[in-house]
Amino acid sequence: MSPFQALYGYPSPPVIAYSPGSTAVHVVDTALIDRDQLLNTLKSNIQMAQNRMKVYADKHRTERHFNVGDYVYLRLQSYRQHSVIFRQNHKLSPRFYDPYKIAARVGQVAYRLELPTNNKIHPVFHVSLLKLKLGTTSTASTQLSPMSSSGAQTWKPEAIL
Repeated sequence: MSPFQALYGYPSPPVIAYSPGSTAVHVVDTALIDRDQLLNTLKSNIQMAQNRMKVYADKHRTERHFNVGDYVYLRLQSYRQHSVIFRQNHKLSPRFYDPYKIAARVGQVAYRLELPTNNKIHPVFHVSLLKLKLGTTSTASTQLSPMSSSGAQTWKPEAIL
C-alpha cells in the first residue's frame, strides 16, 4: 500500500510517460516533457539517496549466525522490561543475562531460546540482542529473577539466621 492510498483511501492515478509530439499545442508539449524530465531526475535522486543510506547503514552491521544448541547471552533493557528485571537503579543492572541455549532459528535474523518457564518474556529474539558464549567457564551469573504465576517476583532466602 502506498502512502497516497493510505491517506486518501484509493490508489494514486498513474503517471503516463509522455511521447513528444502527441499534442498540437507547443506549450503543453514542453510542459509535459519538462514534467517527465523532472520525474526522472527525482527518481534518480531518490535512488542515489537510498543507496547512500544503505552504504552508511551497512557499515554498522555485522553478520552474526548461531547454530542450534549454542549458548548465548541475552541482552535485556532493564528500564523497559520491568516484569523480568527488578532493580532500583537501572544503570547498574547487568547488560547481558545467563547463557541460554538456542532452541531454533526463526527466520533470517531471529532465534528462539530455551528460557525458564516462569519468566513472562517472549522466547524469540533478534540476533542483535544475542552474544555468543565463548569457552566453558562461566563468570558471575546474572539470572533473571523468578516470577510467580501472578507476575510478582518470588524470592527464596538462602538461609534463616
